[in-house]
Amino acid sequence: MPVEVEKRLINVEEYYKMAEVGILKTDDRVELINGEIYEMSPIGSKHAAIVNRLARQLNMLFEKEATIGVQSPVRLDNKNEPEPDISILKFRSDDYSGSHPNVSDILLVIEVADSSVKYDKNVKMPFYASFGIPEYWIVDIDANAIEVFKRPGSKAYDEKQIFKPFDIIDILGKTLVVKEILILD
Repeated sequence: MPVEVEKRLINVEEYYKMAEVGILKTDDRVELINGEIYEMSPIGSKHAAIVNRLARQLNMLFEKEATIGVQSPVRLDNKNEPEPDISILKFRSDDYSGSHPNVSDILLVIEVADSSVKYDKNVKMPFYASFGIPEYWIVDIDANAIEVFKRPGSKAYDEKQIFKPFDIIDILGKTLVVKEILILD
């Protein structure tokens, strides 16, 4: 009778231990999702520029109202510590210096996608929904659009909207113009 091979998943503590002993390097672009280490896509210049624009605009919009995380870890549970491009978090004057934000701290997560669009839609979207993250955005560089997902369910979001360059997006009671985020050729 054949024996099925089981995956050995790791937890956040083991993940950090791997970095401590040099298995993971400080410049490795990885994140822990469902106990597995995923290598993140390289960041191209458009991707980096959009993340910078978003961070700048969101910091101005939410000064002292929210903390803006930029490619920083969020701890969802003991087996999950993704590093979204942008996370909008409940405001804390210590900027989460004592611990990474957890599920209850997260108001919105944004992923900027060029080569990672399928991964962000097929893996990240249901992943964030399953943790009850209230809102998830995918900034699709190639489509010049922003997909906004709201009302998380157990495996997906119940509401999806697509915003094009001249649209205005409501973001936690404030507004952003899509073309001010995207890089239009």
